[in-house]
Amino acid sequence: MRTEGYIDVTGGKVWYEKYDHGTGNTPVIILHGGPGSSCFSLQGLKQLAADRPVILYDQLGCGRSERPQDDSLWQLDRFVEELGQIRAALNLDEVHILGHSWGTTLAAAYCLTKPSGVKSVIFSSPCLSAPLWEQDQKRNLKKLPVEVQDTIKRCEEDGATDSEEFQAAIEVFSKEFVCRIPKPEHLKAHPEYRNSEIYNIMWGPSEFTVLGNLKEFDCTSQLKEIICPALYTCGRYDEATPETTEQYSRSTPGSKFHVFENSAHMPYIEEPEEFLRVVGEFMHWVDSN
Repeated sequence: MRTEGYIDVTGGKVWYEKYDHGTGNTPVIILHGGPGSSCFSLQGLKQLAADRPVILYDQLGCGRSERPQDDSLWQLDRFVEELGQIRAALNLDEVHILGHSWGTTLAAAYCLTKPSGVKSVIFSSPCLSAPLWEQDQKRNLKKLPVEVQDTIKRCEEDGATDSEEFQAAIEVFSKEFVCRIPKPEHLKAHPEYRNSEIYNIMWGPSEFTVLGNLKEFDCTSQLKEIICPALYTCGRYDEATPETTEQYSRSTPGSKFHVFENSAHMPYIEEPEEFLRVVGEFMHWVDSN
């Protein structure tokens, strides 16, 4: 059964949808990427509802949620508070948390507040250190043709990240490190769900240089405090590099680590069946222990 609705959170209302086939197993809540994206690209994860309730929601300011004109709302701490408010509204006393990309930043920050009832956390293509992410993208750039590197560097320096040549260079980067298969048509729908203003405020105008309020974010030294079962995953060609993702996993007691060998940053689209299997089996293992 699918239900949807709105939940009051600090700053406005967020839209959510819930898939529940009455299995009685612990629900999983999905935290989408961005900041300022939506859960739209993660729709395939509703298939996890064969085993447990699945909750998807659009964070405030994007997707189908309200878009308040208040820049002070676009702070990590408020998004952490928002997640707690959603759990309370939906009576999610026990929950698995699955974050993707920026959603892992949010998942980690939330878990580090020591909330009750988090049975496990899944870090899909994690960004748990803005400085490390930036370093990894600079290394990834060096794997691309020199003219692409030069275009990206020049456009960043000139403040021309909205130019056609920058977007063309980003497309080359994306085909290598974001999604290595042609994006399904449905993903090209609803570009209006994205809110680039939130992304610019929190991250910056470019993927490669962090200028927003997440610039100093780095929770690697605190990962040892995450005591619930944790799974780290990434693609072999991911922006969230296997080396850094494994480093995060080693810092988290008892965590598991998995690389999707034929994926970049979107294994849930590039290898959907394998992604669902790995994530589903992990949550089943947690529930059984």
